[in-house]
Amino acid sequence: MAENALLEVKNLKTYFYLEDKRIAKAVDGVDFFIAPGETVALVGESGSGKSITSLSIMKLIGKPGKIEDGIIHFSGKDLVQLSDKQMATVRGREIGMIFQEPMTALNPVFTIGNQIMETIMKHKKISKRQAYIKAVELLKIVGFPRAEETMDEYPHQLSGGMRQRAMIAIAISCDPKLLIADEPTTALDVTIQAQILDLLDEMKRKFNMSVLLITHDLGVVAEYADRVMVMYGGQIVEETTVDELFLKPKHPYTVGLLDSLPSLEKEVERLGAIRGTVPPAHSFPVGCRFADRCPHTMPKCRERNPELVSVELGHNVRCYLYE
Repeated sequence: MAENALLEVKNLKTYFYLEDKRIAKAVDGVDFFIAPGETVALVGESGSGKSITSLSIMKLIGKPGKIEDGIIHFSGKDLVQLSDKQMATVRGREIGMIFQEPMTALNPVFTIGNQIMETIMKHKKISKRQAYIKAVELLKIVGFPRAEETMDEYPHQLSGGMRQRAMIAIAISCDPKLLIADEPTTALDVTIQAQILDLLDEMKRKFNMSVLLITHDLGVVAEYADRVMVMYGGQIVEETTVDELFLKPKHPYTVGLLDSLPSLEKEVERLGAIRGTVPPAHSFPVGCRFADRCPHTMPKCRERNPELVSVELGHNVRCYLYE
């Protein structure tokens, strides 16, 4: 872990207790850190635990879910130990979040202006007029050409890209130290995706924020992240810099993800594929959670789950191939 980390997560376990007595271990012993001004990507297939990790950081896990164990050390305090009232002062003011689907994250019965102003006035002691001026300024910053008119518009009147820009305006409205972006380009077309990601990168530099970027798109990771964590089965299976990940991937799952990407440099008739699917969180195998899909499975892989170990400076892997 970095000594100057803005966010440090240790042994985070978020479990869901199902009606049939089964326990879904959606996040199971996750450790990572984010340094000030750094963009860290969290990558993996759907169902790997990426979004639950982000919601755990924000303490937005509802029943039947529960943060069962771990420490979320942020800016001098352990978020796990904070009361709901204390946590409400952290959300929005110190940690901003962009949710996967802006149409469901934005309130359909309030104007865009109302929703930005509400966030500002909740965390800053300013008048309604000052909040209005700040909201208009934020809409201009995130690329609205008709900022004052947009203040009176409702979410359904905006395009998907513009709704996402409005979400970004809300997320940065109180100058947070950390911005969590959970699949910020879901359901947007390719050109709009690029605009949104460029905007996030610009906002990061402008406001000197750290960013946790949750995505399944390795192309996005290559373009925008400093470090990357690959998640599978509720655990981090590989962690390193972006350059190192693309040049020297270690974990068989990471290799499989990279083999599935099209490339201009190599001619292949068929893209690679990882056999099978991510196991459900309530029935992970006893040993390595990737064992049933891995081309290198050994007997011990089915007996005990490997630890996340350092194989090179700054490169950690959870695999018996690097024991």
